[in-house]
Parts: sequence; structure tokens; C-alpha cells
Amino acid sequence: MKGSTLLLELLKDYDVDRVFGLPGETSIPYYPEFAELQVITRDERNAVYMADAYARVSFKPGVVEGPSVGSPYMLPGVIEAYKSSSPVIVITTDTDLYGERMNMLTSLDQTALFKPYTKESITVTKADDLSHAVRRAFRLATGGRPGPVHLRIPHHVLEEEGSIYLPPQREFSRYPAQRPVADRDAVRLAVSALLDSSNPVIICGQGALYSRAWDEVVELAELMGIPVGTTITGKGCISELHPLSIGVVGGRGGTSFSNSFLEEADLIFLVGSNTDSANTDRWRYPPRTKTVIHLDVSEAEVGNNYNSINLIGDAKATLREIIREVRSRGVKRREVKVNRDEFEARVREIASMSGERVNPVRFVKELERRVRDQVIVADPGVGAIYVSALFRTGKAGRNFVFNYGLGGLGYAIPASVGAQLGSGRQVLAMTGDGSFGFSAGELETIARLKSDVVLFVFNNSSFGWIRAEMRIQGRDVRGTDFSSLDYVKIAEGFGLRGYRISTDQEIGDVLDEAMESTPSLVEVVVDPEDKFYPPVAHWARALLHDVKHVY
Repeated sequence: MKGSTLLLELLKDYDVDRVFGLPGETSIPYYPEFAELQVITRDERNAVYMADAYARVSFKPGVVEGPSVGSPYMLPGVIEAYKSSSPVIVITTDTDLYGERMNMLTSLDQTALFKPYTKESITVTKADDLSHAVRRAFRLATGGRPGPVHLRIPHHVLEEEGSIYLPPQREFSRYPAQRPVADRDAVRLAVSALLDSSNPVIICGQGALYSRAWDEVVELAELMGIPVGTTITGKGCISELHPLSIGVVGGRGGTSFSNSFLEEADLIFLVGSNTDSANTDRWRYPPRTKTVIHLDVSEAEVGNNYNSINLIGDAKATLREIIREVRSRGVKRREVKVNRDEFEARVREIASMSGERVNPVRFVKELERRVRDQVIVADPGVGAIYVSALFRTGKAGRNFVFNYGLGGLGYAIPASVGAQLGSGRQVLAMTGDGSFGFSAGELETIARLKSDVVLFVFNNSSFGWIRAEMRIQGRDVRGTDFSSLDYVKIAEGFGLRGYRISTDQEIGDVLDEAMESTPSLVEVVVDPEDKFYPPVAHWARALLHDVKHVY
């Protein structure tokens, strides 16, 4: 069969039901074939963000395609997927491979572009190799530490005849494709350290979500009486209404309450965390003086930033072995109580503060009361920080998507499309007016697909995070402000229902209506972060004199 048909059949063999992308001259040959799977986007970078979010919530690789001319624009999304360990199959079509040397329009060295930020960049030179290449791409994307894989396909490969000579490895159509277990002696050593500790804490990163290890996390915590926190990207590894939950820790979403558990602990058990600077507040939480057990599927991350007892394996499978070992030793459960009363009283106090604009703490608590089974996607900024720190989720699982692998702006709007298609659930996307400018074109995609999505645009007429960072550093605020737009009119122009929340009194009614009238956009008028500081650990330390902003 033709290469374009063959590629479609191979993707179907791996249970692919969505391909995100947009057409170009080099990809014309397969567009008739891909019509039943294609989700047409308005920008190549946003297409990758959609595939990334789809992969995170569906536990299937996300597939994205782009033409040769669009391949450079895909790179920011690919880097986010790479830094976040998100399994994405990135397909780019190309001119004839020698065309670059002849200055053919749109030709470039795609392999050099993608190779540093993918698990592998594979160039297919003939249709007969497609089955091997697709097979390899899915195996690499879902095996070990997940991540993106690049398939480069010159347009002539799509036109020539080819055949399938290797059957699909269908177990790699999901992730984790296989579950390696850490060394048995290392498991015994880790359990002994847990039993010897007097005040341990478990901290779960995004790897625990990828592994779907939330049941094992709770079982181990309850078995031994251990408090559980998460990083911002690991939020959802435990219900935050659970009596052992301490919430999000670290520099993004961590609070004085949650981070105090890491300061007081004598042992930290890290599960599926890459211990990056944001999740640890530059390695302050946990302190490097603590005893650390580190479990991760990636040998590159285990013990990378801490001197630790190292467990290399799948989080779910290895935690199951740890639980068996603990039970075999007849452990008596510690009596531990996580007392949140004082902290929650402080949050209520801040939520009750009134001003000329919307109080973001009150907004988040009003939203919390209304969320049932939705997925929340958030850009860095107001939405991500308040939601991660103060929104208490009552349900374990993949219910939050944050792009804190790289942390670029403009992720939430396109990611809401992928998350909605991947989960089949309503998606609440938290973005800022700064981020909005990066991806506003995808409002047309949301309207065209009639996506069950509510977009919340926090309008402070600035790059508010940078304003706050400048203030904290004692610098003059420069280059951060821009004119305020009418986001309601913009939404209506794209075919979405538009709403605005300008005061605290409007929050509840507007939330109720917008969540029943999707797709919709809600403009939320707030102060910049330097006027109403969110819970960011190093900002809180700098602002201890100002009790208004200590969480």
C-alpha cells in the first residue's frame, strides 16, 4: 500500500485515535488518509502542547504531525514534553533529503533540530521501513522514562509503495508499557531506613502519576503512618482531603505549612521526582542534610541532586514490593496527625480580604467547591500557583496538568484541547493575559471542536510574575506592562461564550453559568503578583514582615 496509507494503518495498530497538527505542502500526501484522526490546529507549537496534555491524561502516547516548514515551531512543545517525560510521537514530513543542499524552500536539518530533545530522531528513507520506525518510536516513547520520539518522513516515502514486515508491539500503545522493579536488596535497605526513622515524609513527583501509583502511595502511608506531600507536577498522587496529606511542597505551590514537614522530617522518601529547582525551591525542600530514599524509573534522576538510597524502577511496581516487605516485618503503624487547622484558618482569612479586584484565593476556594470530575490545566502564573497551593483536591489521579518541565507561557489553552479529548471530561484551563497572547488562535480550535472547556484568563495587564520577581530583587519594574484587552469580546468573536468577573461577589454565579455553557471564556480581573503575592516560597521568605502575604 502507499506509504501514507501504511502509516495510518500502523498508527491504528497502536490504538491512535487522535493526531494533532496542521497541513503543509510536504504533508499533503497523507491528509486524505488522516482525515478520520486529524485534529486541525492553528499553530505547530500548540499542536505539540495538545498531544502532550492528551498523553498525560490518557496514558497513551500523544501523536502530533507537522510539515517541514512548521518543524522549527514545534520545538518549544517538544522540549516541554522532553523535560516533563511526556510520551509524544512527533511526526514531521520533509522535502527530499538532499533538498537542503540545493536550497529547496522549507528544507532544514530536522534531525539536528530534534535530536537533543527527543529520546531518538528517526529518519525514514523508504516506505518499507515505516513499520520498523513506528514500532521503534512507540517502544521508546513508552519504555523506561517516557519521552518524545521524532519520526522524520520525506514526502516521497508517503507516495511510494510499502508493506508491513514487522507486527506491532501493542503493549507499547500504553504507558508504563512494562514495570521494572528495583533491586531486591535495595528495597530491603529502603524499608530498613523507613523503619529506623522517627519522622519520615513521602513526597511524590509526576513520575508517580505517570506510573498510576496513587493507590500504593496511600496504602504505604496508611500502613506506616507517614505524611504525604507532592510536587506541583505530582499533585493528585493522594487526595488532599486524606488525613495524611500535607499538600504541595517546594518552591512552586509549596507553603510554610507544607514545607515545614520537610524541615522537621528525619527521612524523605522521594517517589517519581526529578528533584528540579522548582519542585525543591532550589534544593531547600528537602534539605540536603536529610536522609533520602529516591525511587524513580530513570537512572539519570535517581540520586541526581541528593545523596540517597537509590531505587531504580517503576513507582507502582516497586512500591508494591516495599509494601510486601513492610508487611512481612510486622510493622506497627505510627500515630500521626496532620493538623491543618491553623493554616486553613489563615487561608480563610486571606480569602476574606476585599479589594478593588478579584481576590484569587477566594476565587480558587469557590472553584474548589464546584469541581467534581474536571481536569484542571494551568499555565505558570496566577492560575498554577493558587490552584496547586490552595485548591484541595478530594480525588487521587491525573486531575491536574502543569507544564513545569520547562515552564513556558501559552501552554494551558492548547493543552485544554488535548486534555479534554484524552480524558472525555470537562477541562478548566487557567491562563494569564500574558500567556493568552501566545495561543489565542486556538480559541478557534476550541469553538470548532465544541470542546467542553472553560478558559479562565487572569487579567492583570502585565507579565505579573516578572513584575513580582523584579520587586523581590529590589529592581525597578520595567518592560512588564501592556494594555488591557476586552477578553469577553475576543471570546465572542471566536464563537465562545464570554464572561467577566470583576468583583468577589460575582465569582459564584459566573462560575456556575460558565461551567454549564461550554466552550466558554471567563476573564478574571486581578492585581499583578507584586500587589497581591501568591504562595511562592522564596517570595514568602522575603515578605515575612508583611503578614498579608504569608501562607
